[in-house]
This record gives sequence, C-alpha cells and structure tokens, in this order.
Amino acid sequence: MARATGLGSLAGLTMLAMGSCNLNMAPAVAQVSAVPVAKPALARQTNDFSLFGQQVQGGWLRGFAPTGTLSLALSGRPVEIEPDGSFFVAFDRDSGPSSELVARRGDLPTVRKVLVIAPRGWQIEHVNAPYRPSGMADAEFARRRAAELAQIGAARAQSTDAAGWRQPFAWPLRGAIRGRFGAQRVYQGKPGSYHGGLDIAGAEGTPFMAPADGVVVLAAATPFTLEGNLLILDHGSGLSSAFLHASRLGVRPGGHVRQGQVIGWVGRTGRATGPHLHWAIKWREAKLDPLLFVSPQP
Repeated sequence: MARATGLGSLAGLTMLAMGSCNLNMAPAVAQVSAVPVAKPALARQTNDFSLFGQQVQGGWLRGFAPTGTLSLALSGRPVEIEPDGSFFVAFDRDSGPSSELVARRGDLPTVRKVLVIAPRGWQIEHVNAPYRPSGMADAEFARRRAAELAQIGAARAQSTDAAGWRQPFAWPLRGAIRGRFGAQRVYQGKPGSYHGGLDIAGAEGTPFMAPADGVVVLAAATPFTLEGNLLILDHGSGLSSAFLHASRLGVRPGGHVRQGQVIGWVGRTGRATGPHLHWAIKWREAKLDPLLFVSPQP
C-alpha cells in the first residue's frame, strides 16, 4: 500500500528552539505531566478505531484503523497507514479543541471519529522589556540561516524505513529538567517564540542516546548558528527527534540507530547559556512535548 507523507514547510522551521536555550528559565507549569507509557497490545482490526496515547495539546496517539481501511486522514490531511492497519498521529502545542479521523474503506462505510484535544496550562512569563527577534540582524547571519533552514527542510522531507514510532520512548539523557516544552515569554504585550523542546541538564561531554530506533536524516557537519551541532533522527510515520547544542555527534547521515545507542555528547554549541541537551520532537509540522513520550525519571 502506498504511503501518504506530510512534509514540513520551511516556514515552520525558522526556530527549533526559543532563541537561545536559557538554563535559568523557570520550569513550565503544565496540567499534564509525564506518565508511564506502555506499549499497546496488538489489536485486531474492527469497525472502529483502536487508539492509545495522550489526547492533549503536544500529545500523540498510536492506533489501528477499522477493518478494510484504504486511506486515512486527520482533519483532511492524509495519514500514513501500515499494512497491519497501524498508524500514528499527534497534536501541536497550539492544537485546537478537536480533530477528526476519517477512514475510507472502499465499498464499506466510511468511519469518522472526532478526537477531543484537551488543553494544557503553559507557563507564560510577562517581561517589561521590548521584543527583540532572535538572531544577528545582518546579511551574514541571514545567508547562513537560509542555508541551515534548507538543510533542515530537506532532512525532514525524507521518508525512511524507520519504525521507532511504534516503541515506547526512552530518555536520551538522565538529568534535571531546566526548560520545559511550551514555556513562553511576552515582551510588553508581544509574544516571543515558545520553547519547542525539553532542556535536560548534563555535564559537557556526557553521552546521550537514541530514545527510539531511527535513521539519521541530519548530522550537522559544522555547528548551526542557533542549534549548534544538530542531529535529527527520523522515527518513521512522520515522527522525528532533534538534538541541539551537542559538543560532538557520533553518527552520520543515513545511518540506522537502535534505541539506547550513543548518538552524541552533551555540549553548549550554538546559542546556549550552558551545557545541556535540547530534545525536540515533531510529527510533521506539529511540535510535541517529549515528556508525554517517556516514563518519569526515577
């Protein structure tokens, strides 16, 4: 069965992080915290959807489509469906209150399911200072950034045979959380970019691991202006992880990695105020909360 793929736009790739990663930022206060994520049992297909996951802003669902499904869509956009009927969908940090899954089954009745997306409480910090866009306002920065964004766009457009999206994710690094997904500052009434990932504290040179199986679609040959040494893993089905600010990377583009494999070492390259790992997860253009993919740290 042919797969339908959703490719991220460059407009949504302007920032993988909220300006610099500021380790002094207070943790976000969210209504949904990390919960144990168990691997769902293989479900038999029926005349309805079988769903498992976190149906909230920044969350995700794994599922099985109804028997006989030929094509699947979420709010009108095609969704990849595997031969066994399994699929993955997710919801952006700013997702609206609902989405609709539609399974078309040829001569069988179409199955529709409205997904109610629970809202989250995000830390919004009001700052009495003028908004200043991130980045150096000069031609050299603009030239470099355009080339970097082109690399990121090309990486996210790749389709691989990775199947890590099926796995319960593991922590890439154990450490204190210094910046949570979704936190945002408002500068004299003008919102800045929200924090698009999870900042995990770690000493310079500490190894970090692949949270799930994947294929390396980007391993920066030289540090990017904002992200530093940037690594992106495709986990399949439109799901990917990005790791920012590494001191060095241990994998190359095109390489297959296994969950728990060392893929890089913590650093402070790019725009960072101290050594840490910024871990970001995306499904197509949607930015997701890594805390909703892993069990709590002991």
